[in-house]
Amino acid sequence: MKIAIASGKGGTGKTTLSVNLASYLAEKQQVVLVDLDVEEPNSGLFVSGKEIFREDQFKMIPEWVEHPCTLCGICQEVCAYHAVIQLGTQIMVFPELCHSCYACSELCPTAALPMRPQKMGQLRHFETGLLSFVESRLDIGEEQAVPLIAKTKQYVAQHFSEEVWQIFDSPPGTSCPVIEATKTADLIILVTEPTPFGLHDLKLAAETMKELGKTFVVVINRDGLGDEAVSDYCMEQKITIAAKIPNSRQIAELYSKGELIYPAVPGFKEQLDHLLGYIQEQKKEVFQ
Repeated sequence: MKIAIASGKGGTGKTTLSVNLASYLAEKQQVVLVDLDVEEPNSGLFVSGKEIFREDQFKMIPEWVEHPCTLCGICQEVCAYHAVIQLGTQIMVFPELCHSCYACSELCPTAALPMRPQKMGQLRHFETGLLSFVESRLDIGEEQAVPLIAKTKQYVAQHFSEEVWQIFDSPPGTSCPVIEATKTADLIILVTEPTPFGLHDLKLAAETMKELGKTFVVVINRDGLGDEAVSDYCMEQKITIAAKIPNSRQIAELYSKGELIYPAVPGFKEQLDHLLGYIQEQKKEVFQ
């Protein structure tokens, strides 16, 4: 089963839940934890394992070849992202804007825009016991996370069977990286906090998942910190709250040390059990 753990805003506890849920499941079953927050991957701070694979990742970018070009202007017309423009007798390519759609290259009548590989980041694969951990990190200066997220998911699909639990630590927010990270998941877990900011961004994330037609539940982190507005919203919208993680100084101290929480905090482990109970029921519905 593929589970994407997402949030409307950063700092809600998305990585905390991802790492602890994956590690808890890996006590008895094979699990792969995938850090898809490629701009700021930090699940690796909590997972120690042996690195078994490392590979640079590339995206394809057009390169203008002046000699065969007839300056017909087709490339500029078909580029939806304005990554290719014609200035006088020159064709300029802006790699930061290119989405590697191949339109300009494929439709060029003189093959003057061949696609060339450009490094965008690096993927690493670790293993410890029954837990596999895959993370990708975007190179500094790269502006598009989606191609690297897609490559990372492709790597996981090629190296792990459908029998393996797959947990995606997704980017925060509701923009393109989140869509790419969650679109193939069987279940989305939205992590929020009981604050006005948490509620505001939870609403955005919930509406996004509804538009995508995804099954999703909510986990409230730092429960007891604020008010009941998040719980009231979920009740009004008939959104399942699968777990409530208590607001605890002990949890914050363990997190700050890069340590797992569920082995040391019984209340946290109890909430993981509640969440897993819901996940198991959902799994039956998905694969029945």
